[in-house]
Amino acid sequence: MESSRSGRRSGPSPDATLVTRSRAVDPAPVRAVLDAFDAPRTVWAAPGEPTVVGCGAAETVVADGDRFEAVRGAADDLFASFDGAAEPVARPRLFGGFAFHDDHAADAPWDGFPPGYFFLPRVQVVRDGEDCWLTVNAVGPDDPASVEERLDAAAETLADLPDPGPVADPPGVVERRPTTGRAEWRDQVGAALARIDAGDLTKVVLAQAMGTRLGAALSVPDALARLRSRYPDCHRFLLDGVGEGPDADGGGGRSTLFGATPERLASLSGRRLETEALAGSTGRGDTPEEDEWLATELLESGKDVREHEIVTDAVRDQIAPFAASVRTGARGVRKLDTVQHLRTPVSAELADATHVLDVIEALHPTPAVGGLPPTLALETIRETETFDRGWYAAPVGWFDAAGDGTFAVAIRSAVARGDRATLFAGAGIVADSDPDREWDEIQLKYRPVLDALER
Repeated sequence: MESSRSGRRSGPSPDATLVTRSRAVDPAPVRAVLDAFDAPRTVWAAPGEPTVVGCGAAETVVADGDRFEAVRGAADDLFASFDGAAEPVARPRLFGGFAFHDDHAADAPWDGFPPGYFFLPRVQVVRDGEDCWLTVNAVGPDDPASVEERLDAAAETLADLPDPGPVADPPGVVERRPTTGRAEWRDQVGAALARIDAGDLTKVVLAQAMGTRLGAALSVPDALARLRSRYPDCHRFLLDGVGEGPDADGGGGRSTLFGATPERLASLSGRRLETEALAGSTGRGDTPEEDEWLATELLESGKDVREHEIVTDAVRDQIAPFAASVRTGARGVRKLDTVQHLRTPVSAELADATHVLDVIEALHPTPAVGGLPPTLALETIRETETFDRGWYAAPVGWFDAAGDGTFAVAIRSAVARGDRATLFAGAGIVADSDPDREWDEIQLKYRPVLDALER
């Protein structure tokens, strides 16, 4: 069991040393690695980035209150003690994220997911093309020789991994429990539109949750593998919460957040920042002709273009204080398996060295998942939604000792434990939004995770 202290490093001593050792190894299947080592587990797979699997916690950070600053302070302390060199691809990283609201309480189904939480894996396996690297991290009085021994043992485990076999069939969904009925949804959207018509709000994102009971305990690694096959160009993630290991009855002592999100919040490398605006949605066509017609209709939709421009302008404004220059790319259509989105890439060259957490704090929540003006939009969300967002639509990702890292927005996601999974989806409400159309859009957004659960 890993210990933790609010906003500070856990482990043997606040001034303990971080020792890291790594080596090249043969590639190993993600599911086999997850089975071979202890929880907590994490998987990070993003377009253009190496795939990272982490197991066990050498160090844990849990933060309340001023969570972004608290996490960064604890991480700075940890990395300041770094004793060792690693290939850039194999460098130690902290994995985790934040809740959507700063006063989030880690109650069911969000057990183990406090307002801010990151962990440094004991064992980290990185696959970059045909290359694969194993890293072992230790925090404490361990001398480098003992860490080398752990590296040898982990390498032997990887070399002897059995074939994980085919991905298991989904467990099936036995019961669905939506938090919001259609009539209640119409009332919620109507109340938001009244605020928009009065000139108080420009946009607000309203979400729903769906609790499910499954036919058997869910193997989240298998569910993530199913998402990989259908959403290879999305940011796919798996993150175990803080907690005990699996129960003897297979119910699972840890909740796990997972998903395949199309929305990158920010990626920082040196002074190069990449982000995007993703807002405005429609379905996919049954034929190529219908699909292109829907994409064209989306690009020409006054309601969707207005919603998208609100988000694009806000993203530019949010990163402007950090930037020497900002560039906005051409608006296009991002096609996913069940839905199409308007997307505009935004990049910046930063004026000074900046930690990715500072950028994440400035961006969260973007109007794509919150609204404008931000304070009133968050107030509307709190007053309207009948469930706890938890980490839904919040930043999840990783960062390293240099302050570089990548975070995605945890949409198209679910939190699971044993044979229970709770799914989340939302829709942007602006002037001219139609409640029934927004309802249909939310059902489309449930589909990626539902398809990974249903037989």
